[in-house]
Amino acid sequence: MVGPDVSASPLAGRTVFFPPMNEAGVQAISAAFRSVGIDARPMPPSDEETLLLGGRFSSGEECLPQKVTLGDTLKLLVHGEIAPEKMALFMPSSNGPCRFGQYGPYMKMVLEEIGYGDVMLVSPTCADGYSGVGEHADELVRTAWRAMVAGDLLQKLLLRVRPYETEKGAADRAFQEALGMLCRAVEVQGEKKGEKLARIVASLRKGRELLLGVPSDFSSRRPLIGVVGEIFCRLNAFSNDDVVRNVEEAGGECWISDVTEWVWYTNADHHRELRRHGKTLSLEMLGATLKWHFQRKDEHALLEVFGADFRGYEEPHDIREVMELARPYLAPEGTLGEMLLSVGKSVYLYRKGADGILDINPFSCMNGIVSEAVYPRLSRDCDGLPIRVLYFDGTRVDRRYELEIFMELVREYSSRKRMRRITPGGGGAAAEAGA
Repeated sequence: MVGPDVSASPLAGRTVFFPPMNEAGVQAISAAFRSVGIDARPMPPSDEETLLLGGRFSSGEECLPQKVTLGDTLKLLVHGEIAPEKMALFMPSSNGPCRFGQYGPYMKMVLEEIGYGDVMLVSPTCADGYSGVGEHADELVRTAWRAMVAGDLLQKLLLRVRPYETEKGAADRAFQEALGMLCRAVEVQGEKKGEKLARIVASLRKGRELLLGVPSDFSSRRPLIGVVGEIFCRLNAFSNDDVVRNVEEAGGECWISDVTEWVWYTNADHHRELRRHGKTLSLEMLGATLKWHFQRKDEHALLEVFGADFRGYEEPHDIREVMELARPYLAPEGTLGEMLLSVGKSVYLYRKGADGILDINPFSCMNGIVSEAVYPRLSRDCDGLPIRVLYFDGTRVDRRYELEIFMELVREYSSRKRMRRITPGGGGAAAEAGA
C-alpha cells in the first residue's frame, strides 16, 4: 500500500506528542496520526520530574492537568530527547469557563520565554476544518474516532475482567497485547475507510478473546463504583494516584466515564448552539447531523464485536439522556462541561445499579466544586447513594484509609439498594435479580 504524501503538511518533519489521557486513548490516536503519515507518539510516562518541571514554570494557580502536560513537555526538551523545531504538541482547545481553553496559549508563552519557542502547538478544531493536520484531515478524523472508540471498548473490558482475575497481572498483560494489535491495525497507511474498519474490527475480536481468556472468578460480584469527574484527571492514572486500581484493591469494580463521552457532549453542544442561533435548517446543521450519524454507525460496528459482554454496562444511547438526567440539579441550557456530565452520569449509573460514585477532579476545579454542591441532594434522591469527591494537586497522599471508609459505605448501601445490577456473568449473560 502507498502511504499518503505529507510533505506539504504543516507537521512535516515534526513528531506530534500527545498528553497522556488514558493509555488506550493516547496510544490509539497516535496510531491514527501515523496512518496518514504523521509521526506521532504518546508522551513518556509522567513521574516526579514531571511535577517538578511543571511546577517550576507555572504560578501554582493552574490546575493539575496543565502542570502535568507542561512538565511532560519540558522533560522531553530539557533532556534533549527531541529538538524544539522537530516537536509538535497536540493541545486541543475549548470554549467556556474551564481553564482548559487557556492551556495552549499559556504553554506557548512559557516555551517561548525559556527558549523553546520553535515547538509547534497543534489545536485542531471543527471551525478550521482541522487544517492544522494537512490535506488528509477528513481521513484522519474518521480513523481517529474509530481508534478512540476501540480503545475505550478495550479499556471497558479490562475494567470488567481485572477485578476478578485469579492470576495477578494477567488482565493487564492481555490488555497490553490487545492494545498493541489495535494500534498496528489503525496505523496501516493507504487503506480505504471500509478496509480500515474491517482491520480494526478484526483486531478487536482478537483482543476480546485475549481478555475473556484471562483466568477469572466471577462467582462473587464486587460493588460497582462509577468514576466521573474532570476528563484528564479521572483518566490519567498518574494524576489521580491510580485511583481505579486502588478501588479494585479495596474490593470494588469500576465503571469509568470514557473519552468518547466528551466527544458526544461536544456534538450535542454544537447542535444546541446551532439551534440557538437559528441555524436549524442550514448546511452547518446538516454537516453536524451527518457527522453524528457516521460516528454512531462506526461505534455500533465496533461495539458489535463484544456481543453481550457489556450487558448491564451499556453506555447511554444518546448523551442528551445524561444531560436531561442532570436537569433537576443543573440546567443543561445554562451549565457547561464536566459538571453537567458528572451529575447526569451519576444518576444514570444509579439507575444501572451502581453502588457508589467517585468524582475525580484537580484541586480547585470549578466543575468538581459545583458538582459537590449538588451531590447531597442527588444522593438523597437516589436512596442515599454514596458519593465522594476527590481532589488532586500532585501531592502524593495515601488515600487507602479514605477509600476503605468509602467502601464500607458502599457495602452498606449495596445491601439495601433498590436498583439492582444486571451483569453479564463470567462470559455469558447471567443476571442478578432485576429491579
